[in-house]
Amino acid sequence: MCKRSVELTEENHLQFFIPKGFAHGFSVLSETAVFQYKCDEFYHPEADGGIRILDDSLGIDWRIPTDHAILSEKDTKHPLLKDFESPFLV
Repeated sequence: MCKRSVELTEENHLQFFIPKGFAHGFSVLSETAVFQYKCDEFYHPEADGGIRILDDSLGIDWRIPTDHAILSEKDTKHPLLKDFESPFLV
């Protein structure tokens, strides 16, 4: 599994391209942030899916203590990676 992190800041003005079907997530390390997605298709809620962000098997250091993380209800309901059924051809 390829793991990569990039810190996007007001100072470095970086952007990050995420290909269709690529699992991704983000954590906000500042008090406030403006986050914007640019997509190649209209949003289709029925096609929205994900992997549980706090899945220990991912080995991701989110740089925020778990007890301080603010997660959406949607993000807490995703399956673990081992239980995820990808809609994309592997």
